[in-house]
Amino acid sequence: MSNDIRKTMWEAMSDSPFLMIGLDNTLQHSEPMTAQLDENADSEFWFYTTKTNRIAKGGPAKANFVSKDHKVFASIRGTLKPETDEAVIDKYWSKMAASWYEQGREDPSLLMMRFELDDAEVWISDPSIKGLFKLFTDGKVEPEMMGEHKKLGL
Repeated sequence: MSNDIRKTMWEAMSDSPFLMIGLDNTLQHSEPMTAQLDENADSEFWFYTTKTNRIAKGGPAKANFVSKDHKVFASIRGTLKPETDEAVIDKYWSKMAASWYEQGREDPSLLMMRFELDDAEVWISDPSIKGLFKLFTDGKVEPEMMGEHKKLGL
């Protein structure tokens, strides 16, 4: 996997850190979460939830991401685990996070989860001029004309 596509994915997630996350092996739907990203971490991210949330039990999971400009798409596989390090929980705490918890940082329902990334498929939409021409003239469009698609280990 090219480092460029990996960098593009992380930059897009940093710009708009909203993902749909769901547990594998369940019929429950995924739900939107706000990722807490660390500029020095490229194989994990965190998010706040509650102890009664459908994903609180953790385990194998998937996250789906679409950038604000709809040019970066990612399907990420990994494992959800409770984050128990108080320093990490405090590091990302913010007014935005506090607004979800009646008792703020001390709320007994507060749970921080760590998403440990295994791998991802990433699509970068950057259509070629030939691809755009075919798209708008009913021509046959080949996937490589519309951008880049890679599988990467994280």
